[in-house]
Amino acid sequence: MSPTDTDEAERHRAKMVKRKQVQDAEEASKSIEKGLLMVNTGPGKGKSTAAFGLALRALGHGWRVGVVQFIKGRATGEQAALESFGDRVVWHTAGEGFTWETQDKARDIAACQRAWGIALGLMDDPAIRLVVLDELNIALRYDYLPLDEVVARLTARRDGLHVIVTGRNAKPALIEAADLVTEMGAVKHHFAAGVKTQAGIEF
Repeated sequence: MSPTDTDEAERHRAKMVKRKQVQDAEEASKSIEKGLLMVNTGPGKGKSTAAFGLALRALGHGWRVGVVQFIKGRATGEQAALESFGDRVVWHTAGEGFTWETQDKARDIAACQRAWGIALGLMDDPAIRLVVLDELNIALRYDYLPLDEVVARLTARRDGLHVIVTGRNAKPALIEAADLVTEMGAVKHHFAAGVKTQAGIEF
C-alpha cells in the first residue's frame, strides 16, 4: 500500500471512529420501548409489500402475526408465503375487491365493518405481537368506518402491540396518532407504460 493509500485509509478509519461514537451515543440516548403504530401511505407502489416484509422480520424473531385485508379480495403470494408459517400467522382476507369492482357501497361498508371486528379481535389477542391492517386507509378514505373510533382504538392498543396500517391517502388524524409514517413516492411505474399486473409482482 502506498503512503497516499495509507493516509487515506487512516483518515477513513478516524472518520468512522467518530461516526461510531455519534451513533453509539444516539442509540444510548433512547430508552423507550413500546408497541408502535405505523402507517405506510402515499401514491407509490410498495406499501403493502413493505408491511409484509415487516411481518416476515417479526416471524424471524419468533412472533405471532395477524393480518386483515380490508379491501383486497383475491389470494396473493404474500398470503401463501406467510401462511406457510402455520399457526404463527392468522390471515383474514375480509375484503371483496376494490370499490370499482363491487360497485355496491352498502356491501363495501359491511365488509369493512366485518374486517374491523376481526382486527379488534386480533389486537386483543395477547399472543399476537404484530397486526397488519392492509388497505385500512382506503376504508377510512371512503368513510366506510368511523375515523374517530378507529384512531381511538388504535391509540389505545395494548402495551407491546405493534400495528401497521397501509393504503393511500392516510387521514391526517391517523398520521398524527402514528409513531412512524412512511410515504411511498410514485417516481415511475410500469403500469403507465402498458405493462399489466403480474403474479409475483403485484399480488
